[in-house]
Amino acid sequence: MIKILELFGGIGAPRKALINLGINHKCIDYVEWQPNRVKAYNALYDHLHQPQDVRGWNLKPDILVHGSPCQDNSRGNIKRKGVAKDSRSQLMIETLRIIKEMGTWKPKVVIWENVKGVLDRNVIPIFNYYLQEMKNLGYTNSFDVLDARNFGIPHARERVFCISLLGNAMFDFSKLQHQPMRSINEFLEYGPNDNIPEQYLITVPSMLSKIKEFNPKPIGRYKRQLDVIENYCYTITERQDRCPNAGIIRLNQPQYRYLTERECWRLLGFNDEDFELMLKEFPTKEGKRNATLYALAGNSIVVQVLEAIFKVIINEDYGTELIADSSGQLQLVC
Repeated sequence: MIKILELFGGIGAPRKALINLGINHKCIDYVEWQPNRVKAYNALYDHLHQPQDVRGWNLKPDILVHGSPCQDNSRGNIKRKGVAKDSRSQLMIETLRIIKEMGTWKPKVVIWENVKGVLDRNVIPIFNYYLQEMKNLGYTNSFDVLDARNFGIPHARERVFCISLLGNAMFDFSKLQHQPMRSINEFLEYGPNDNIPEQYLITVPSMLSKIKEFNPKPIGRYKRQLDVIENYCYTITERQDRCPNAGIIRLNQPQYRYLTERECWRLLGFNDEDFELMLKEFPTKEGKRNATLYALAGNSIVVQVLEAIFKVIINEDYGTELIADSSGQLQLVC
């Protein structure tokens, strides 16, 4: 049995990936400070976790997955703080502290995920510090930018994944199994001729004025526009009623609509059964969009990307063997 620890755990995409793969595992703990995310995780995986902070906390997992808050790394945030002392990007350093405080025992695999902006000049120093500290702790580091479109999901979501292995082996990203991108129509809840609930129709003048094909010339201070979804959506964030967003859907009549909450969950790799559980926890008001369900999806990792990573780890495809001893604890054999 693989023991996994999720820090900044969100709605548990790593856990979902392991379930989809049929891998025998145990989540020894999950750390997330936002109550809605904890509530969602508990509903999805039948747990009773409480909100908690990664600071002042540790446990001993085989695989540690963490995705520290991305807002201060994101290129979409015009006020991002980068490596400033009060930046949320600093929270990735808490994972280093947790590993150090484990003493001689260390996780065999550490997976870190974040936005591509972490590689920008004003943010990368903290990432370089993380890589050096992980090396000092006895890990090798490999990182790459992975796009969900290469793993079957029509969602242009590019994220940096750093895989750190204890010992001398290096994670080989070329071993990841890519999948053909599925049709966006498989993920849409409504077709162009369907009766679309009014709350998803774009009627606000300030949003209509930003539709790229409707108004080709950018309007406004930041020159941002709304893209129409053709073959794939753009990066899903916490909100869809702002510009830019994940893209909008063109209807047959001269009208456009937002992605629905269910569509966003599907495009993060979750199924309708998961979404129905969320509707029970966070009911949608009649005629309104559900901001909570959008936010929960927008903070997640695409499940299918994690599935591909776990397949390489579990299949021992990079020269490092992960085997369980009689107690179920994974051992590293180089």
